[in-house]
Amino acid sequence: MRNVTLGLAGAIGHDPAAAIFVDGEVVAAVEEERLIRRRHAKNELPFLAARQCLQIAGLRASDVTHIATPYAPVSLFSKARWHYAYRHWYAPDRSIDSLLNGNRRYRRHVKDLRALVEKLHISNLTTKLVPVEHQLAHASSVYHLAGGDEKTAIFCNDSKGEYANIFLGYGHKGKIVKIKQFYSPDSLCGLYAALTDYLGFETLDGEFKVMGLAAYGDSEKYDLSPLARFERGKLTVDTRLITTIGMRRYKAKSRGHYFSRKLVKMLGPRRAGHLLEDPYVHYASAIQKLYEDLALQIVDFYLGDVLAETGRLALAGTGAMNIQLNHRFNSHPQVKELLVHPACGDAGTAIGAAAFAATQLGVSLKPLQNLYLGPSFSTDDCLNACMNHRDKAVWEVLPNTHETAAELLANGQIVAWFRGRMEFGARALGNRSILANPLQMGITDAINQQVKFREHWRPYSSSILDSIAQQLLPEQSQDEFMCLSSPVSQNWQEQYPVTVHRDGTMRVQVVRKQSNPDFHRLLRAFHGLTGHGVLLNASLSRPGEALVCTPEHALDMFLGTDLNYMIMENVLVTKRELTPKW
Repeated sequence: MRNVTLGLAGAIGHDPAAAIFVDGEVVAAVEEERLIRRRHAKNELPFLAARQCLQIAGLRASDVTHIATPYAPVSLFSKARWHYAYRHWYAPDRSIDSLLNGNRRYRRHVKDLRALVEKLHISNLTTKLVPVEHQLAHASSVYHLAGGDEKTAIFCNDSKGEYANIFLGYGHKGKIVKIKQFYSPDSLCGLYAALTDYLGFETLDGEFKVMGLAAYGDSEKYDLSPLARFERGKLTVDTRLITTIGMRRYKAKSRGHYFSRKLVKMLGPRRAGHLLEDPYVHYASAIQKLYEDLALQIVDFYLGDVLAETGRLALAGTGAMNIQLNHRFNSHPQVKELLVHPACGDAGTAIGAAAFAATQLGVSLKPLQNLYLGPSFSTDDCLNACMNHRDKAVWEVLPNTHETAAELLANGQIVAWFRGRMEFGARALGNRSILANPLQMGITDAINQQVKFREHWRPYSSSILDSIAQQLLPEQSQDEFMCLSSPVSQNWQEQYPVTVHRDGTMRVQVVRKQSNPDFHRLLRAFHGLTGHGVLLNASLSRPGEALVCTPEHALDMFLGTDLNYMIMENVLVTKRELTPKW
């Protein structure tokens, strides 16, 4: 009997997702936000995502043998609940609840999960539910799917799970060994989220803005070290200032924030004006540096011996979305090989929980080859969407899709590109992308004006042919999933200045034929016309929206922007009659 494990994420209130493993191979993974069109799909469970995964895999509900969830009960005798109670003494209701009823959220989640399983028509009698600790799911997502049996240090830096938010350990011969965990409220991601909130951004998305803003400030101008410290193996966040709850919270307009009134007295009012003003731009730089420094201190303390032995470090958890921190680890003298799970946020725990459950059952896992794990659509599907859409667009079927796209791009046009299976995770990797020519002067301003409306200081990523990357990028920075920032040469800065951030780094996707032959072909066609195998690559979505999934979603997005060209499979969509003058 084959093993079919369905991973279902979403227990902690955001980023629900589903993933299916068949005999150790992940064959489908989809995030609920892509289907309901609501960013992060807060307070939802992955019903549509699970149904979509079953459809992609060609399976029936009765084929599922195991369901894995990245959320598990925590024993009263573990350190986790007692640490939480001790550190929240100033909020007795929370403190006592963690001891007397500390698994209530897990029980509620299991109840909701069983209702979801019933709704999916999966039998509760023949399908086994496997709870996996949240940070173990993160760890498994990167270690078990990386391939190889080498001993690997593992650092999971996350916002929250049951109680643990940081996991330190190692994987060896298919087993994951815990060395140390840190528990709420002592959290690196919590530290960063608190300053994200203070700087006037929404958490979950605003952290990326703080990271981009940091390059414009002076990290030495203000000292934020009182917020958190790491001493003698212990991480302590000052809850009088940040990661506060209850009466300590700063409140404005009936909304509680992730920091205290005392922090406002210390740093000044929460930002409401211009981002690049003193002191806020320097606070962004200071918190980025503190975050990086503490993370490296923790890893050196607990994983230094493992790294000295193996040189292999795996990163996962929401904190691994911080590519500047990843760059610091990639430059670490003891790190010879850095592994970052490409879907390292909480949606990726659907994959991680299923992977961990499968290994516990003795199933041998196949390494993760790529993230093109969502649904795909035919040219006929795209044509039907065009013909049935309420806002009639102009369209035609292309005889030479890649060549036409390359010609448009070479002539300075911005092209929405919708082909193949949808990506899983936060990055657009060439199947649901907005593409542009990095040689075109003012092209980032044009993207902002037509569709993205991003702050001028936020950089855009790029995608590059693997053959070109070998000439222009250091080997340790040649990443397929945009998980790293890389310092760039003077030659690169002179050729492609719009791809380079203020700090002299960039985020780039190296495109290999074996991973994405279709996108690779487009880059080769563009290279043939221009002599440059590099394109700007932004997500195919409007601000605040999830990445598009279906042709209908793509048309809604395209017709709601000032973009002029979109290619869906072999269909060219425009808003005006085509002329030969591209």
